[in-house]
Amino acid sequence: MCAFAAFGGIFFGYDSGYISGVMGMNYVITLLTGLDPKTTPSSQFALPSWKKSAITSILSAGTFFGALMAGDFADYIGRRITIILGCIVFIVGVILQTASASFGLLVAGRLAAGFGVGFVSAIIILYMSEIAPRKVRGALVSGYQFCITIGLLLASCVDYGTQNRTDRGSYRIPIALQMAWAIILGTGLFLLPESPRYHVKKDRLDKAAEVLSRLRGQPRDSEYIQKELAEIVANNEYELQLVPQGNYFDSWFNCFKGGLRNRSSNLRRTILGTSMQMMQQWTGINFIFYFGTTFFQELGTISNPFLISLVTTLVNVCSTPVSFWAIEKVGRRPLMIWGALAMLVCEFLVAIIGVTDGKNPTAVKAMISFICIYIFFFASTWGPGAWVIIGEIFPLPIRSRGVALSTASNWMWNCIISVITPYMVGTDKGNLGARVFFIWGALCTCCFVYSYFLIPETKGLTLEQVDRMLEECTPRASSKWVPHSTFAADMGLSKEKSAGQETIEHKV
Repeated sequence: MCAFAAFGGIFFGYDSGYISGVMGMNYVITLLTGLDPKTTPSSQFALPSWKKSAITSILSAGTFFGALMAGDFADYIGRRITIILGCIVFIVGVILQTASASFGLLVAGRLAAGFGVGFVSAIIILYMSEIAPRKVRGALVSGYQFCITIGLLLASCVDYGTQNRTDRGSYRIPIALQMAWAIILGTGLFLLPESPRYHVKKDRLDKAAEVLSRLRGQPRDSEYIQKELAEIVANNEYELQLVPQGNYFDSWFNCFKGGLRNRSSNLRRTILGTSMQMMQQWTGINFIFYFGTTFFQELGTISNPFLISLVTTLVNVCSTPVSFWAIEKVGRRPLMIWGALAMLVCEFLVAIIGVTDGKNPTAVKAMISFICIYIFFFASTWGPGAWVIIGEIFPLPIRSRGVALSTASNWMWNCIISVITPYMVGTDKGNLGARVFFIWGALCTCCFVYSYFLIPETKGLTLEQVDRMLEECTPRASSKWVPHSTFAADMGLSKEKSAGQETIEHKV
């Protein structure tokens, strides 16, 4: 079920990846600028920086607002239906982009598609975290990042295949193909169950027991199912006692309640989730996937930038499965710390080589090699790790909104980077070239420090145990924390299930 839900990452990754190649296609540049590749010098034959910025960043802007809205929909109509709704909105945006023959309609279509991607990217993580068994939750949620990398690879392959077309098929084929991923995901989710924790939140305990039975492969009246259900119910009631639910605005304000000195406060968890997604963008990875083709073109020493972009996305795909094993074996916290350290070393090396000998073809090959190594460490650490952790750190009463805020943070910083990067590296603007990697290296250094002081270890814990751990210890001591009680035992839970079901009893 999680593997199929992670399929949502394919159209997330594809939508992020195809635009890099499209903006480097001769036909598209001619269509949007009126320049003739036969008479225009190669150094001047490119989209203006402001158009690159607008085309790339407008998707992230739409996704930012879509992710914020998704939290409300996920609580009112359910996680599963929200994802299906996101697929429908996304398809509308793709239709507009496919029909476009001008800059304005292309931007409008990407904005609409962004809302759909925001719905899916925020709620897929929430949905998968809530249905996955704790011992393999990290590996399964990492499948979402793996599907993102597959989407990026597919986009590069399609761009590579259509780059030399001299008609509108050069960009319409890569754009229209996205509809297939949304149709498959939206149709398939009709066959999957709703999250049991959503049913508990709505006080439908009979439905929650039924879904848990299906997810765990155990009879609904078995001790295994009753024990897990009792703990989910008790944790929800405990959190509701701490932060009672009020009107619509109160439900959002609850995400920011509690002081910074309180280790388990909702405010600290919201800051952790939003800052972690910010840091993931600060690694600079989307510079490669959004502007890689045009960056390699501007180096002036690479004969086929489309092929290099294809290689980098292939490295991304092949590296991500390492996280399936490492995130459960090594743990979240060590993976994020050492991943940040490895990435900053690679980025500084790329910058140093580019500054000292950037016109030498051999030096450029070394730069590409270190970029590939950098992508390997991102794909096996921070890529999946940030998504896994934000799905684990929020208590049930604010989980949908907490994950939505964290995802919105990812897209807000994605948008910021998409806006400013063309001005930093464009030959008609900042023209930093390889020196931009000094900036990414410095920001990755911040990620390393952040990982050491703020990221907790959540490996092997249920979502309810993560809640308890965050109350009782600091991130640096979290790897030594051992579960010692349950919410059900602490509250002496004994509640009547609806629809005449048997009494939930949990005894320790």
